[in-house]
Amino acid sequence: MRKVNNNFLFNFIAPVYGLFYNKQKNRYREVLARFLPDWRQQGYASILDVGCGTGALCSVLNAAGLSVTGIDPAEKMLSIAKRQPENQDIRFLQANALVRLPFEDKSFDISIASYVAHGLQKSERMKLYAEMSRVTRSSVIIYDYNQTRSLMTSFVEWLERGDYFRFIKNPKGDMEDCGSELGKCFSEVRVLDVDKRAAWYVCTPR
Repeated sequence: MRKVNNNFLFNFIAPVYGLFYNKQKNRYREVLARFLPDWRQQGYASILDVGCGTGALCSVLNAAGLSVTGIDPAEKMLSIAKRQPENQDIRFLQANALVRLPFEDKSFDISIASYVAHGLQKSERMKLYAEMSRVTRSSVIIYDYNQTRSLMTSFVEWLERGDYFRFIKNPKGDMEDCGSELGKCFSEVRVLDVDKRAAWYVCTPR
C-alpha cells in the first residue's frame, strides 16, 4: 500500500498503479457519495490529497466540484496523474508530508490520506498527522484499514515490512496520541467504517 517515504519503490511500480486507476476511481466515488452532501452543506471548497499516487481520488474530488491539490513524493506517480485528461484542473505537487509542506497554516478545508498511515513507522505517522493538522481548517481524514483483518492483507503487509500490525491494533488511539510543540494534533477522532475492512478516521485539527 501507499508509503510516503519510499520514492524508489513507488516510482518503479507507478505503471502498475496506473492500470488500476479507473477501478480506484469507481470505489472512491462510491465511498464519497455518502459524504459529499454534508460537505456541500458545510461549505467545504478545498481539499488536499496526501500521497495521491496516480490521482484517482483527486479526480473524483475534482469532479465533485472541490478545488483539489494532490501531493506525492514519487514523481512518476504524479506524471501518470497529470496525464489523465480529466485532471487538468488539479494542482499536483511533488512534496513529502513527513517534512514541512509548502502550504501556509490552515490552507485547506479538508485533507485526506488514503492508505498511507499504516505503512509508516509510528514516529513518521505522528509527523504525517501533525502536518495534516497544521494545513487543515476543518477535517483531517485518514482513510485506512479498520480492525477487520483479512489473511491476504496481513500477508501482503508482512511482506512489505511496514508498521501495519502495530497501527491496526488501535488506529484511533494512534491518532489521539499525536502531539507537537503546540499540543495535541487533534481535538477529536471519530471512526466511520466505509467498507468491510476500511474506515475513515475523521480528525478535528486543533
